[in-house]
Amino acid sequence: MGMTSGDEGSEGLEEHIYCCSAATEVLKFGQLDLHHTSDRESSANVLFLIIPGNPGIVGYYKTFMQALYQMLDHKYPVWAVSQAGHCVPPDSMEMMEDTDVIELEDVFGLNGQVEHKRAFLKHHVPRNIKLVLIGHSIGCYIILEMMKRDPELQVLKSVLLFPTIERMAASPQGKLMTPVLCNLRYAVYIPIYFLSFLPESIKASMVRLVLRGLQFLDESSIPASVTLFSVDCVANAMYLGSQEMVQVMDRDNPTIEKNLDKIIFYYGSNDHWCPQKYYEDIKKDFPEGDIRLCEKGIRHAFVLDASKEVASMLTDWLRADLTIL
Repeated sequence: MGMTSGDEGSEGLEEHIYCCSAATEVLKFGQLDLHHTSDRESSANVLFLIIPGNPGIVGYYKTFMQALYQMLDHKYPVWAVSQAGHCVPPDSMEMMEDTDVIELEDVFGLNGQVEHKRAFLKHHVPRNIKLVLIGHSIGCYIILEMMKRDPELQVLKSVLLFPTIERMAASPQGKLMTPVLCNLRYAVYIPIYFLSFLPESIKASMVRLVLRGLQFLDESSIPASVTLFSVDCVANAMYLGSQEMVQVMDRDNPTIEKNLDKIIFYYGSNDHWCPQKYYEDIKKDFPEGDIRLCEKGIRHAFVLDASKEVASMLTDWLRADLTIL
């Protein structure tokens, strides 16, 4: 189900599994199995787990994860789990497992994605493992929901990058995208269907053309973006987006207050999904919180061109927490 390259996961292992009966891609750096930890891998009592944004394609985070793994001196495993159905499974797999047991209704919806991540932890991560949860965009909302629904989760720290945790439809990008995601998304599927038959090389060239304006484009973004030529993947991503616009409204202040000492918020200074006013509002409501505003001009989709820079910042933020373990 997966292919490894490099030694001991230093170059990453990609796996396709079923989680809640949905095709799921997992990308791993470092230790690959946390249920069997040797003395040499004793530092693996901490797992860095990335919950992606939308589209939740783990390939976008490959450079970020590799940089993070290296900057942490290869001490801790760094994993990412895709959003359910945000991948192109191998020919031996379908998007949904052929089973009579329905583990979860609407696994591709927002609530389903939260439960999908909880199920992944249940089946693949022992309960005694301490977690550094790293969320990006809607992944931050998912993390807050995970912490709310499972207060006993062993969370050492949650890092919420460019967090879309409130008023998504009211944001500048939300106002633009809500009609598309909620009413017009089916019209997108037809051109994607025809484009899906193009050779991979042409798809990659089209992606490069779209992203040509980025001065420091991360090459791993190319194959990740080619995944979006899959109708099933795009349909699942846009369906999730439609629910985000409707359901992500009020900020979950009780959960934030309860876990404030465990959370780092990082807002963009020019983020059209969570504008600076959202940063100012949460900073006012939680003056004691670790709530930061980007001063480097990093875009919401940081994985396209700033993965190493964000990994370096994140390593500095967490070093103190890791030294006291």
